[in-house]
Amino acid sequence: MQAHQKNPGILSTAWRFWNERRIDSSFFSATNSLCGAVWEFARDSTPQRLRSRFGDADYDWDHRVNTTSGAVGWRDRLLGEFYSAYQPTDPVFFAEIMAELQRHTDQNLQDFTFIDLGSGKGRVLLMASEFPFRRIIGVELLPSLNRIAQENISLYKSETQKCSVLNSICGDATSFPLPEGPIVLYLFNPFPEPALKRALANLESHLHSNPGPVYLLYHNPVLEHILASQPFLKRIAGTDQCSIYAGLRRP
Repeated sequence: MQAHQKNPGILSTAWRFWNERRIDSSFFSATNSLCGAVWEFARDSTPQRLRSRFGDADYDWDHRVNTTSGAVGWRDRLLGEFYSAYQPTDPVFFAEIMAELQRHTDQNLQDFTFIDLGSGKGRVLLMASEFPFRRIIGVELLPSLNRIAQENISLYKSETQKCSVLNSICGDATSFPLPEGPIVLYLFNPFPEPALKRALANLESHLHSNPGPVYLLYHNPVLEHILASQPFLKRIAGTDQCSIYAGLRRP
């Protein structure tokens, strides 16, 4: 697959962020959201907050990789406020949500492609490789994070790894062409509301034309009302931290 390597500009990203909210709400609401994103970036840049971001480094130490949020540069952190701030998934949580998925389905994971939309440095890709997926794909918008994910994939070693076909792609996860066949989609709240709607429209289009079951794992479901309103999705399981949806097709 061809990687998309164009680096998003800060001003163009901020303009798009503001304009999408102005269309959906009002000038003042959009401006307030923009100011809130910049303020959150400034608050997250204090020495104390920066140090706290290294608290998720145990996984990196164990596997000799770089997936912590503490080592993300200021530019990518600012862009993250306009998209979704990078935060790696906790390994214990990932194991729990995979167990929840397997409890509520009778599918053979060997038939499935696992896709992480907004995959950052690729920690979820590495953790997913501990399950017998057919292949694993990450889609990340920021080239710098995608390059780190590719390095992590090449460095990762585990005696319990069950899938070795891993790929991290730099591109727009909201319009990524989903492959044919069974799919498990993973979202760690990677999009603001306008982008999430575009990603769901892309998924709906895929469901209309491609066979095979699709399951969506939505971690930190702060925009779950958007998914719950989609007629092509049915919530089949979940916890306080994650919801699991099955994709439905028209008769």
